[in-house]
Amino acid sequence: MANAEPAVAIRHLSKSYRRGGQKVVVLEDMSFDIQAGDFVALMGPSGSGKSTLLNLIAGIDRPDQGELRIGGIDINVLSESELADWRARHVGFIFQFYNLMPVLTAFENVELPLLLTELNARERREHVQLALDMVGLADRVTHYPSELSGGQQQRVAIARAIISDPTILVADEPTGDLDRVAAEDILALMERLNRELGKTIIMVTHDPQAAQRARSIKHLEKGMLVD
Repeated sequence: MANAEPAVAIRHLSKSYRRGGQKVVVLEDMSFDIQAGDFVALMGPSGSGKSTLLNLIAGIDRPDQGELRIGGIDINVLSESELADWRARHVGFIFQFYNLMPVLTAFENVELPLLLTELNARERREHVQLALDMVGLADRVTHYPSELSGGQQQRVAIARAIISDPTILVADEPTGDLDRVAAEDILALMERLNRELGKTIIMVTHDPQAAQRARSIKHLEKGMLVD
């Protein structure tokens, strides 16, 4: 639908930090949209503001000023408890170093977000098995992270990210800790989630090959979008 609300609407967003007695501007008067079903790569040199932007979109941090609407919700006006609840329901996180619980199996790691829902044990099991099957790990449900390769651990992390059917998936250097073969497998999986399931994905990456898997690329430099 041409007039459908964008998945992410950013208007005049600014963010700065204090370093010692100095104000450091990280993002300055940024405005753009991300449409539902897009796969966007955020690129730029270190310090360009791309990870800060990702954290703002994910509701991990708050801007100094500007409007940030995700799925039509202005997340800047939410209280801390409301924001935490919103993150749990609407954001799936994919990290560079997986962030899996080492004492939990693949099944239990993926199930974690569902423990905060009203699903019963049988429903949770069905959801987890479906997610692990989707990422190609149906035969690794009882394995612990230490028993999995880096690529397999990232697949578990992706299954955990999609288990609650979030509005957006945010990925911070998702292939940064992987060799090229494993990285290509993960990127192909993310591409499939986008194209076949319509997942809106926002990915920070330094890797031009990874960025080419996205539908669009946005370059940041010194806290501003550049052509």
